[in-house]
Amino acid sequence: MNNELIPQRSWWKRNWPWVVPVGGCLTILIILGVAIGSIFFGITSIMDDSIPMEYAIEKINTDSELIELMGSPIEKNGMIQGEFNLNNDEKSADMKVPIAGPKESGTLFIKATAKGDKWTYQEIRVVIQDNDELDLMNDDWD
Repeated sequence: MNNELIPQRSWWKRNWPWVVPVGGCLTILIILGVAIGSIFFGITSIMDDSIPMEYAIEKINTDSELIELMGSPIEKNGMIQGEFNLNNDEKSADMKVPIAGPKESGTLFIKATAKGDKWTYQEIRVVIQDNDELDLMNDDWD
């Protein structure tokens, strides 16, 4: 009988048949996750920095009745939903933005189109949580 120690193979030699496929799959999943996340955050930042968004936020922060109901300042409070289309020289925005002030929170609705750099607004409306609705396109609210 031989009592000599048998040298054991290295960890890599024992485990490479499952490490390579699992590592490759995880690498692909990580790359896909980063790509999808980059696209998502790129699109939301385009909507967040858009002219209609800036105009609507400025408009709601200068409306005295809305400030009375929600408090001041009124700021974006979550993720923007909707779409922002750029097609040659024509643009369109249809966004739903969660907003909040010190007193209340609500949702800002924006619909606008542009030809070149001139934006035309079809809707700037705020719905406050207790279902009060203010249409900021109406001249009485300016």
